[in-house]
This record gives sequence, structure tokens and C-alpha cells, in this order.
Amino acid sequence: MTIKQLSQLNLASYTTNKTFYPSPNAWEDQVFYFMMLDRFSDGKEKEYKDNSGNIVSNGVNPLFDGDQNNATRTPEGAERWREAGVKYVGGNLKGLTSKIGYLKRLGVSAIWISPIFKQVSFQETYHGYGIQDFLEINPRFGSGEDLQELVQTAHANGIYVILDIILNHSGNIFSYEAGTVDYNGTPYQVKGFNDATGKPSIPFRKTDPNKPATWPQENDAIWPVELQDPSLYTQKGRIRNWDGYPEFLEGDFEDLKDIRHGFGGLDDYVPSPALKYLAQVYKYWIAYADIDGFRIDTVKHMDKGATRIFASMIHEFAQSIGKERFFLLGEITGGRQRAFETLEETGLDAALGVDEIPDKLEYLVKGYRNPRDYFSLFRNSLLVQKESHVWFRDKVVTMFDDHDQVRKGQNKARFCADKDATKVVLNALALNALTLGIPCIYYGTEQGFDGHGDSDRYLRESMFGGEFGAFGTRGVHFFNENNYIYQEISQILQIRSQKKALSRGRQYLRPISGDGVNFGLPQIIGNEIRSVVPWSRILSDQEIVAAINTDYYQPREAWVTIDNELHKEGDFLTCIYSTDKQQVGQTVKIAARNGKAVKITVPAAGFVIYE
Repeated sequence: MTIKQLSQLNLASYTTNKTFYPSPNAWEDQVFYFMMLDRFSDGKEKEYKDNSGNIVSNGVNPLFDGDQNNATRTPEGAERWREAGVKYVGGNLKGLTSKIGYLKRLGVSAIWISPIFKQVSFQETYHGYGIQDFLEINPRFGSGEDLQELVQTAHANGIYVILDIILNHSGNIFSYEAGTVDYNGTPYQVKGFNDATGKPSIPFRKTDPNKPATWPQENDAIWPVELQDPSLYTQKGRIRNWDGYPEFLEGDFEDLKDIRHGFGGLDDYVPSPALKYLAQVYKYWIAYADIDGFRIDTVKHMDKGATRIFASMIHEFAQSIGKERFFLLGEITGGRQRAFETLEETGLDAALGVDEIPDKLEYLVKGYRNPRDYFSLFRNSLLVQKESHVWFRDKVVTMFDDHDQVRKGQNKARFCADKDATKVVLNALALNALTLGIPCIYYGTEQGFDGHGDSDRYLRESMFGGEFGAFGTRGVHFFNENNYIYQEISQILQIRSQKKALSRGRQYLRPISGDGVNFGLPQIIGNEIRSVVPWSRILSDQEIVAAINTDYYQPREAWVTIDNELHKEGDFLTCIYSTDKQQVGQTVKIAARNGKAVKITVPAAGFVIYE
């Protein structure tokens, strides 16, 4: 059914006598996985394991065999490959559905999918952030029925589904009289709504929802029809000062058109019809497809009052159908203070940790950040007026690779792009998974993707082959469950799922010592740190100790402080995971040093867990 008018929506018809998949008891127990849908799977691969674990042999694209740069060995091939990176390459919902088993066996329990709704037809907005029809699936990705099948398959495998949604703006749905214009605080004249070819040939006036004969064509302007009202858009041109008030709230996000949400303060905010329309739209998708949460794009650029009202409407609706903890994750740039103030004031459930966390995590593992710089991100009690850092465990989704890497400017690079970084990417994944917050894996990291360059495109390689495959390839896929990184993080995530202390426990960066007498936190000496970096997670009377080694080339040994009251001198901790499999099952004796401590060895570029 194609819906073009919100008055056609009868939410009760989608909720009556229907049992919805319940929310998890605790989101911090989950492991997220984020993929650009167009770049993930087209369902045409062969030599991979299907959702039941059987090898698929009747596909088209074979498994990558290590032959890099098969697409880029000539200048012409390299140019073709680069140009493919800014266009659709063919991933879709059915392809993702066929890889739920791959994700489950990895240890993923929640998938976050880039926007799936219909885009403006005259641009290659494969990323999904330029919506033209909020009530229709992008036909390049599939149909509404395909989305339902995906969600049902995910739920059958214990995986929640989070959709990436946009409230702040629409796609490039109209053009200004003066062409490309920058924000100056006043509205500009608009030439017209854009048609399917990008020409502003549609009159820029309010469409009468009651007169379908006067409506534009389905690929013109914006849908549903209620959004074809000029008063719903600020019409003030592109943001140039991304922190300038009120520019960052009122301006267009480049050529995407800013939506007017309403006016007023946090407590007396008056929502616009557009905000109410969008809330109705997203309630529909929850009911239609049994969605478990939303990641909300560009929250920084929305009034907090608008965010609060939207969050309340969505939470109330979700609770009314049995989803008690429907998850609302906000992309809130501008640092921790802004992020956590926004959470407290708006009712969003968590912030996406895309500011300081990725930088400090990545370069701690690579040996160029002090460990305390990363671990202190979760202990900023005074800033958020909270007494315990445990509060952070379900309030931030943490990751280190992502799809735009604002923090790296024009020098985009996945973790594995650096020399020898594949030796320690498992440490980054482990540190992310076993420290506070809800961990999120960016697709391809578990296969060692190394995209880098001066554009976002290089961070968005294709997992399934196509024209823009990872490592400069085309026509080969990367769903390799024998990959060392995949196998090891799968083991680590299995341990995380079994040990609640690793997802819910208090967290402590632990002092170390070389001689067992002089203890101190591990820290940079000169310009690098090549050391054991240990931390503890404590839940009730259970302590689990984990440690990475930032030395790529040799094992490191250290005395590691543990909780003084939970342990007795002469007792033992047992290794339950190590990148050196010979260590698993071995014990270390607890000694009365710096309170209590154990002496552990961490393999070169390695990782261990003791309990």
C-alpha cells in the first residue's frame, strides 16, 4: 500500500490484536552494529554461511581471497572505482536479511541501519539522509514487505532493529530564486518545489490535501502531501557557522532543507504541524515493521523543545504497544556537556559518542594517548551532576570507526588504515566492547577494512563486492567468518554476554607496577605508551580484569592492582580469554601488593581477560 496522505493512516489498524517484540531489559547488555545499507549486501554473494550456518554456493560474487586492488591497478580502473564510491552500489534489505546469521554469530544483538526511506530522485543520495517521501521505502533498497521480513528475521535471531531517522531536514526538495545561498538570518525567496529532474518547476505553495487531482507527481516535491506547505520550512539558506546561534538551528544542512519544528522554550515549546506530522510518520513505521528504536540524526540542529516533544510522543506510543524501553539514540555533536545536557533535558535515551570517545580510544590502543584520557570520559561526575560513573553505562553508544569521521577533517581513515594497525584492531574492538557504554561496531571493521582518503566515500566500502569493494576491489565479498578478527571478537562478545559485570559493572583503570612496589597508572613516556593497560569491571562481588598491550612487537608483564576487599591473598584469578590461547585456563596468584595485585603477561599487541 502506498500512503501519500497522513489522514490515510489508521495506526489502530496496525496495532490492534498484534503482539510486538518487547524491548530488552537493559540496552547496555546489547552490542550494536552499524551499516550503510547500500554498502552492506545485495544478497548475491556465494561461499558465505547463510542464516542457518550452511554454505551458499549459488551466488555470483565469490569470497575475497586476499587479492587486493583488483579494481585499481590501472588509472582508468582506479577512477572508475573512486567514482563508484559516490553512487548507489546496490545493497538492499533482502541482502541484509540474508546476513543476519553472520551478525548473530559475530555477537551482534542490535543492528542500526542507515536511513531507508525514499530519496530525491535526481541525486545519488545512497546514504539516505535526503528524504523525499517519509512514508515510502527507497525502491533501490526494497519494499515495506522487505523491511517487515528483515525485522522478523532479526527478531527470530534475538537481534533488535534500530532505524536511522531524520527530523531536522528533508532532502533537496526546493530551490531558491538566487540559487545556492548562505544563511544571513532572513528568509530567501523560493523559486519552486523541485521535480523529479531537480528543476524547481512545481509551484511553491501549500497543496490542498483534499484535492488529489492537484497534487504533484510522486517523485516531485515532498511526501506525505501535508509536508507540501512552505510555512513548514525555515528557508534561510546554508549553515556556514556550525556553532553560531541561531544559525545552526535555522539554517539548511548544505542543500538539505531545514524543517521548522515550532517555537518557544524547553518547557513551553509549541510544536509546528511539521513536527506532529513527522511524529505520526515514525509511529507508523514502529507499528508497521515492529521497529525497536531510532537513531535520530543531527539532534544538535534541532530545538531542544522539539526533541523533547518528539521523544515523549514516540516513547508514549511505543509503551502503548508493549515496547517499554523503545530506544531513542541522538546524534549530538559539540562535546560531552552539550550531549548530556541534551539527554537530561529532552528525554532521549542515549547519545552517540562521536566526539572525544573515538579519538581517545583509537589512539590509546595505538599507543599515542594516555589511558586516563579515555577512561576519564566516563567519570566526569561534576559535569553531569551524577555521583557515579555507572550512570554512563546506558547513556552513550561508543564506537571508533564511523561513516563520516568529522574528527579527522579531510584526512579520513578507518582504524586499520595505519601501518600495522590490523595487529591491534582487535584490542580496539575489545576495549570498546568491555568498557562503559553500549558498544557499536562499524561494518567492515571486523574484516579489517582500511578505507582512507579525503572524502567520506573511502569510509563506506562495499562488503558485498559491487563496483566499490574494500581494499580497492570489485566483484568480491567480505563475509568471511574465518577472518581472525571476526573469530576473536566473536569469542570476546560471547564472554561479554555471559558476564554481566562486563556490561553493567563499575569501571576502574588500574595502576600497574614493574617491581611490585611502585605503582602508578600507565601513561605516555616521551611521545608513546608501550605498556600493559588494565581495567576492572565490578558488579556486586564479582571483579573481572581485562588488559591490552600497546606494544605491537613484544609481550609485556606487569603487576596489576585489583580490588583489595573482594580478594584474599593467596587466591587466584583465572585467564578466560587471551590472544595467546596457551594462557587460557592458567591462573595468577593474588598478592598483598598495593592492597591486592596480580602479575599478568599480555601478548604482543594482545588482549587478556581474567576473573
